[in-house]
Amino acid sequence: MPPGWGADVANPRREATGQPQGRRTQAERTARTRERILAAVVDSIAEVGFGRTTANEIARRAGVTWGAVQHHFGAKDGILEAVLADSFERFVRRLEDVPTEGPLEQRVRGFVDRAWQHFSSPHYRSTLEILLHLSPAPSEGAGWQGGMVEALNRIWQRLFAAEALPPRRVAMLQRYAVSVLSGLSSLEMLDGRPHSRAAELALLERTLVEELSGAAER
Repeated sequence: MPPGWGADVANPRREATGQPQGRRTQAERTARTRERILAAVVDSIAEVGFGRTTANEIARRAGVTWGAVQHHFGAKDGILEAVLADSFERFVRRLEDVPTEGPLEQRVRGFVDRAWQHFSSPHYRSTLEILLHLSPAPSEGAGWQGGMVEALNRIWQRLFAAEALPPRRVAMLQRYAVSVLSGLSSLEMLDGRPHSRAAELALLERTLVEELSGAAER
């Protein structure tokens, strides 16, 4: 974990929202504060890297005390897991309007296109750094791993429920798709500039179509 994530933070700033609070309910103020804290983590990692995203840096960017951060998220792993959970929800929302009816090829293309929009986004690149540094959960279905699997299953069931594959095959295809997409995103980060990934994404589409279209034969 990066240095400076302890409970004692030098010169913590008083919480400031930057806009009038009178008309907001407590729930709205709480939600807004949580959003600012999560955004502060993502923006800090994107700009200065995971190692320099300290407690002081997060509190400064969010305009709150570190105590306020802990109030909302608990220990350091709590806020990191919250950023990941938010990322998974963004992934699900991005694919919400992909048509669930029509030819398999069309549904797969919609899945790959929207998924790549998420995986190639600056927000995902920040969460990828968290994934690389966060300690794994004690079991596969716990922690952020469970959240990622749950998000993928929600998307998969909505788009490909008609293509009934055995659960193990579904899990394998999901891992394969995520591996390809996250791998391409990592290449973008290493290259430092965007490239056309049309050929690789088309290959992923063909693989998924081939696997899913053979579901009835298995």
